[in-house]
Amino acid sequence: MDKIYVLDFGGQYAHLIANRIRRLHVFSEIKHSDEPAENLTSARGIILSGGPHSVYAENRPAFDPDIFKLNIPVLGLCFGHQLIVQEMGGIVEPGQKEYGVAHVKTDTSDPIFSGLAPVEQVWMSHGDSAVKLPQGFKGIGSTSDNPHAAICHPDKKIYGFQFHPEVTHTPHGMKMLDNFLDICACRRDWSIKSFLESIRSALKEQVKDRKVFMLVSGGVDSTVAFTLLNDVLGTDRVLGLNIDNGFCRKNEICSIKKLMDEQGYTNLLMQDHSETFLTNVKGVCDPEKKRRIIGKTFIDVANSAIKELNLSEDEWLLGQGTIYPDTIESAGTKNAALIKTHHNRVECVQDLIEKGLVVEPLAQLYKDEVRELGIELGLSEELVWRHPFPGPGLAVRVLCSDGILQEPLQELNSDTVALCKKHNLNVTVLPVRSVGVQGDSRSYEHPALLTGSQDWSVLEKASTHLTNTYKHINRVLALVAPETVPPMRLKESYLTRSRLDVLREADDLVMNFLHEQNLTRVIWQMPTVLLPLTSDGKKECVVLRPVITRDFMTARFAEIPWDNLCILAQEILETGEIDAVFYDVTHKPPGTIEWE
Repeated sequence: MDKIYVLDFGGQYAHLIANRIRRLHVFSEIKHSDEPAENLTSARGIILSGGPHSVYAENRPAFDPDIFKLNIPVLGLCFGHQLIVQEMGGIVEPGQKEYGVAHVKTDTSDPIFSGLAPVEQVWMSHGDSAVKLPQGFKGIGSTSDNPHAAICHPDKKIYGFQFHPEVTHTPHGMKMLDNFLDICACRRDWSIKSFLESIRSALKEQVKDRKVFMLVSGGVDSTVAFTLLNDVLGTDRVLGLNIDNGFCRKNEICSIKKLMDEQGYTNLLMQDHSETFLTNVKGVCDPEKKRRIIGKTFIDVANSAIKELNLSEDEWLLGQGTIYPDTIESAGTKNAALIKTHHNRVECVQDLIEKGLVVEPLAQLYKDEVRELGIELGLSEELVWRHPFPGPGLAVRVLCSDGILQEPLQELNSDTVALCKKHNLNVTVLPVRSVGVQGDSRSYEHPALLTGSQDWSVLEKASTHLTNTYKHINRVLALVAPETVPPMRLKESYLTRSRLDVLREADDLVMNFLHEQNLTRVIWQMPTVLLPLTSDGKKECVVLRPVITRDFMTARFAEIPWDNLCILAQEILETGEIDAVFYDVTHKPPGTIEWE
């Protein structure tokens, strides 16, 4: 079977590259960046991933340059592109930052751009640029800010893209990767069914004669993982526990019970531990600390249940529905930067993983693959196509604050203000912060608020300009309702049942809206976020965050018809608890899908 090796330099999209190659029916395998060239000779081609480091930095990931002597086609992406330039005698320097959509002029005479247009939309996420090409290389693609956006050495079949063809927001990126596979002379003989067979074999090998105890949230990932474990091991060797942590949606627990009953699971227990979780996060504001506390509480509750059920540690493993975005954003690969710690990647879980006591059958899969697997296993479409919901639930959608602004907000320059006014926009920076990802690294910065225009293209351009220009802005919002927003200040607000109830009501209106508008499969996820911003000391603000994505590693904000959006926003205001409704017009990157 032909294979492509992907060298992982810690980029957010390393495993996404491998995922895309598999979808083109060629087997792919991830290797560390420092894999010796002699171990890669069986590959038809090698892809160098992106990464959060600079190629000229002393602490950059290790790499064997003899790979370029193997006479095997190579494709470098983002960091990988810059690494090719640097290693082969060119020059890479800090350059014009590019995050989000860009347009590349392509040399369609080159086989890697065969069948493509002279100008292609692509997705950028970088701060360094190639300023001088090595000998023997030529430019085959450029943007207005980057003359060397795509390069090649025709004789050696070495290619470099400064952009990311693997993400869905490079519309013809799959064609570019397909062309590279043609250059590599790959046979298309790999399928998802063979991948499923390997998962089954790996599970049997890991679990052996033991049993698996698993926390089942009722979301897509944990449900598919639970089903797969039951399918491979049998219900007598699998036990599931659904924990009510107090952070669920309105009527969520009842819905989970109904859906699971319909699937015929008799090995799933339901327990309410909401008071324990709420007590443990009392007075906590920092999002990373909050996630870690919730993750540890999950394990504590699970351990308590294990003792109550008298489950022997020698006989049972812990099962998790972890998928790859959870691990990569938690710095789960050798060179990755921490974006945010997922509840199934807190320290105590990592300790169990190192001891070989955790089984994660979906850990190398993305959401779209998990859904395919669920259908293959016979799950209902209602279950498989539920919107993803984070393990910590609404806890990461309720932002907290001690009410004190830690540092003065930086002012925007006059050029930005003038540019916004030219497009009928006013812009301010809000005194809250959220998690983002820029250049494969975590950011924890402020959102900017736009008021005025309701034109999606204008809002998108303004959003891209603000996040590319200002390091302290990683997210941009548009005001939906009311027509003008009163002066806002930070409010001392923590994670309490009353605040969660406020968000539950708003979130319920949003989810009902999606169903009524037949948008549940058009919009892949729509978090509703509660902000500790107030005009009167009581009411707070809500952010709507609808996104379109397949893999959840990149995402575009969805463009819901404005008139319909205003009706939804008015319903939220009528709950009497909300000052204003904002709409997140930030792509990923630079803004993560969840705010925390």
